[in-house]
This record gives sequence, structure tokens and C-alpha cells, in this order.
Amino acid sequence: MRAYLIANIEITDPKQYADYIARIGEVTESFGGRYLVRGGTAHKMEGHWHPHRMIVVEFPDMATAQRFYESPEYAPLLALRHSASETDMVLVEGLAAHH
Repeated sequence: MRAYLIANIEITDPKQYADYIARIGEVTESFGGRYLVRGGTAHKMEGHWHPHRMIVVEFPDMATAQRFYESPEYAPLLALRHSASETDMVLVEGLAAHH
């Protein structure tokens, strides 16, 4: 069952974050990740949420998404993102495929 990493990112250091963006795609794709949303304009429809840079990445399943997040390949990029932004992130299991 597919899994979705959803993040709301407030960039605090644009130069460092640009370095992160330049490097993250290859690592994400190596774990079967596929960007569905990467930046784009966000319009708040309800509630108290104040979206910044929204990211949605689809992974083959929860286990693969966890391996990506905990991988040695991602670790230096995670540290870079933490130094360049503030992030709220969740990993959500998708719906079962309907046949």
C-alpha cells in the first residue's frame, strides 16, 4: 500500500535550502519516491494552518518511506534541511488499491 510523506516547510536559509533541493531528488528517487507536490502555491481553505512550502512524496509503502528517512544517504540532507528550515512532517498510509 502506497505511503505519502507530507511536509510543510518554512525556509529560514534560502541559500542552504537551495543546496538541499539540488541534492534531494536523486536520493528520494533511489528509494522509489515520487514528488506529487513540490512547492507550488498553497491556498488555505479552512482551519488555523499556515502553509509555507508544501511537499508531498509518494513511496511504494510505509516501510520504504521509513528506510528512506532513516537511511545514511538521507542523513546529511536531513541535517542540511534542519539547518535551513523548520518543518512539520507526517507519513501517511494511502488507500488500498481497488480492483
